[in-house]
Amino acid sequence: MQRFSLSVLQLRGDISAPLAFAIGMMAGTIWYFSVEFEPVMTALAASTALVWAITIWLRRLAGAAIYLTICTVLCGAMSGAMVGGLATQRVAHTTIAAPTGPVLLEGWVLAAQPGRSGVRLVMQVHAVEGLEAAETPRKVRLTHVLSLQTEPGRFVRCWAMLRPPPQPVIPGDYDFARQAWFSGLGAVGYVQGRCRGGALGPPKSIRDRIGLQFGTWRRQLARYVQDAAGARAGGFAAALASGDRSFMRLDDQEALRGSGLAHLLAISGLHMGIVGGLVFLFLWRACALVEPIALRWPVKKPAAIGALLVCTAYLLISGAGLSTQRAFIMSAVAFTAAIFDRTALSLRSLSIAMIIILALAPWSVLTPGFQMSFAATGGLIATYEAWRRRRQELRQTRRNGPVFWLKSLFVTSTVSGLATTPFALFHFERIAGFGLPANLLAMPIISLLSAPLAGAALLLAPFGGDAWALRLFGASLEAVLYIAHVFADWGDHSALRWPKMPGPSLALFALAIAAYAVVYGGWQKLLAVLALSGLAILVWTMMATDRIHWAPSGELFLETPYMPVERIEVVDGEGLAPLRFANAPVTRVCKDQIACTIGFGTASIEVSGVAHVGTTNVSIIEANAAELAPRLSISWPDVIAENGITLQRHGGRYERLKKPDCGFRAWRPCPAE
Repeated sequence: MQRFSLSVLQLRGDISAPLAFAIGMMAGTIWYFSVEFEPVMTALAASTALVWAITIWLRRLAGAAIYLTICTVLCGAMSGAMVGGLATQRVAHTTIAAPTGPVLLEGWVLAAQPGRSGVRLVMQVHAVEGLEAAETPRKVRLTHVLSLQTEPGRFVRCWAMLRPPPQPVIPGDYDFARQAWFSGLGAVGYVQGRCRGGALGPPKSIRDRIGLQFGTWRRQLARYVQDAAGARAGGFAAALASGDRSFMRLDDQEALRGSGLAHLLAISGLHMGIVGGLVFLFLWRACALVEPIALRWPVKKPAAIGALLVCTAYLLISGAGLSTQRAFIMSAVAFTAAIFDRTALSLRSLSIAMIIILALAPWSVLTPGFQMSFAATGGLIATYEAWRRRRQELRQTRRNGPVFWLKSLFVTSTVSGLATTPFALFHFERIAGFGLPANLLAMPIISLLSAPLAGAALLLAPFGGDAWALRLFGASLEAVLYIAHVFADWGDHSALRWPKMPGPSLALFALAIAAYAVVYGGWQKLLAVLALSGLAILVWTMMATDRIHWAPSGELFLETPYMPVERIEVVDGEGLAPLRFANAPVTRVCKDQIACTIGFGTASIEVSGVAHVGTTNVSIIEANAAELAPRLSISWPDVIAENGITLQRHGGRYERLKKPDCGFRAWRPCPAE
């Protein structure tokens, strides 16, 4: 019997230390933010130093390549955990301890973004009534329901209800508290009435003044672009130009999400690449026309420097959000590689960009934007490098003009869609069923019309001739919005229910994408991807089960793997519903009844005492249980005390899931008594 050899999976020859280190750093960062305790920094530092010492020693030995690669991955993992711990300490800030209000809050408006219930104001706080300076959060986010009569950069006074950033009420829900902690938000809430302007000038800190000034410029740019691009797509144009979505209609945003075109909303690598690429191409060709420059210097280098400067300006004027920072770093790495005569787009440059982003903002590793952008970019780089090698083997040099461009468009949309699908299912539990055809129709408009017109407006703005370019820019975006609405409506009629993907399945899908990028050869690559993806689907199917969630909002959520969630109103609670089910329709109302019985699979759910909130109980009775067997019962006071309770079917019976203990992570404080 012949022994199977791992050499059948041939790895790429350009697997380098940056790639191995980046993979390990990403794994270590995910571990740091996922564990339910705060790792000891001294232990992490000692372990990191030890692994680094071993790695340096192995570099001196011959024939230790595999061990050196393993140690490089371990170095990255330990370094990732270290930067996570340092980031938690670096961004430490004040968070209010308990709900309070209404209180008078004074501060400066940093940003205004649309929401379902109103405009969301991010404010830099000057003072809060009744709170000492040491107890006052530096930034808060408030929902402004009435019409907004203020602008970013203005000082305002608001009567507001404040509360600590909410923590997840069910396992697997979006951890807003963690994101708020690293965003610097110390409280969230809503405005009672309307925020009024004040007479106080800008803050004393130079850093805060610069931030407010850029916020004012960004708002002015967004308003100017909106007015010039037209009423229908003006808000969309403003969002693409400045990152300010406050002028955009909510139905347009939903259509872009439902059609798989939501990536156009974020100032991402697409926008940064288009802006930098257009400037690079323009400067490159312009310098080539000047004979003294073209004969004495490589014209690509000044073009790359100019593109890098323009990308920096775009980063600052667009608000420097997390996705924009990630796109800027990736663009900066590509243009810097061009300056130093390196390959601009390669797995090495992608690895360097990942390392820089994780070092600056390690918490972003858990965000869908980070995961989806790097998965799509890595898959595209691997695909086009394989395509290039294939063309070299066939000695094909011509690109066949429009035919090659159409092939590239189809391959780009298909590969990026497949690479990001697992992450979309994990984070959003849905995919755009018609995302591929929507992108195939919309991206030519963006690439051939919208991007050149936006670039023309940028170049003509100093001479006052940008109005016509912006109007045509808005007209091209109207066509994109039409495509988005059409395919979003089709997607709503063909929506499928997906069970919640577990973390191990997502890890296996990520390994499949990594294998696609690093495994050399055709059938070996296909074998690795299919094996890992099949194992991920198997784990996903085996871990799918029924769950019962009782949220502090007073609602009961019954979740089955392949059916829409049932939302049952039991009591009137003051807490929040799970973000996963925020848009689920109410299917039954029990709060007006004395008792309520609900059938759920093989079990029966009895809700008693609903006329008295303090004595309301939910009991689970298994159909195959004996009459004298104890029934699983939970009460409303327990739900309030634990901020939600989840029951999960395991081995034919429901078991109560233990929630993570509070107080062990900086973003998960224990509630005030």
